[in-house]
Amino acid sequence: MQKLPIRIKEHLREIPFFVGRDLWAALAAYLQTDFPAHSLFVIADSTVAALYGEAAAGALRPHGGFRDILTFPAGEQYKSRARKEQLEDLLLLGKAGRDSVIVALGGGVTGDLAGYLAATLHRGVPLVHLPTSLMAQVDSSIGGKVGVNHPAGKNLIGAFYQPRAVFCDTAFLKTLPEEEFFNGMAEVIKYAVILDDELWRRLDSESAPILRREPGLLEQIVLRCASLKIKVVEADEKESGYRSILNFGHTAGHAIEHLSEYRIKHGFAVAEGMRIAARLSHQLLGYPRERVEDLDKLLELYGLKGVGREQFSAEEIWNCICSDKKARRQAPRFTLLRSPHHPELFYPVEKQELSHALAAS
Repeated sequence: MQKLPIRIKEHLREIPFFVGRDLWAALAAYLQTDFPAHSLFVIADSTVAALYGEAAAGALRPHGGFRDILTFPAGEQYKSRARKEQLEDLLLLGKAGRDSVIVALGGGVTGDLAGYLAATLHRGVPLVHLPTSLMAQVDSSIGGKVGVNHPAGKNLIGAFYQPRAVFCDTAFLKTLPEEEFFNGMAEVIKYAVILDDELWRRLDSESAPILRREPGLLEQIVLRCASLKIKVVEADEKESGYRSILNFGHTAGHAIEHLSEYRIKHGFAVAEGMRIAARLSHQLLGYPRERVEDLDKLLELYGLKGVGREQFSAEEIWNCICSDKKARRQAPRFTLLRSPHHPELFYPVEKQELSHALAAS
């Protein structure tokens, strides 16, 4: 097991980010040491609870404070205010107090929903992440963004709320459905595009063992992606500037995801968003054409193609982007690239420019 410390200026304590295999015992030992007299509530979606609920209960029951595993239906559409209220009711009925700990067991949806619950219950209770998907391990469990969706758009309601610890057990990745593995690879590719040419070369040259999910290699990739995001978050926790580099592909991606009513998974939507952002970068900033083409090939190599974005018109995508939380005075702002690893943040894009990029992607 390896540990990456997350150090954020406004927080007195560092946040330990653990990466390894079969971390149930390590999680139990951490909770026993840091929260010996606290009650524990696990939140998981129905799919993850069926797979790992028994293991979670077995690991945490000796703590003495373990109370329950609270579940909700799996799916992005259930990351909602209504579902949050239902879980709040269950927590309060279960006598969850200010000394309770919420353990988020699952992917990005669970982390966001359980994190927002932890941020608001009794004005904040301790949160521990145990991410089970590649997407959550390399991205959503890091940085403290929590929240729920709204009918007007994705992640429009939420907060910044840091966990006390994150346990990334890469053994979970072996059992991920192929589509869910590809879903997470979109964020891995994003890090390669915006921050790390060596990661790009590795994704290209070692695609066969990565796609076979060789355990040691996956652990290295999770560690690398986590360390890249941790550095960005440490520099700009609240996304006032530099952290927006992580939004590459997300402005159009969130619109596509929302318009599909979340039938298109986040990573696949972000992959389309990266194609669009790369073309905007080429059109508006002179980003090299060969990098755009290489990105297309890399995304296709990892199964990130053919999501059905064409079913949405340029007008629909534009209108949805105008409601994005990153918009300023309803004018869309994109994270683009002038050259590899040289971003332009909050870059204004006109409707005609977006239409041109959509036609070219």
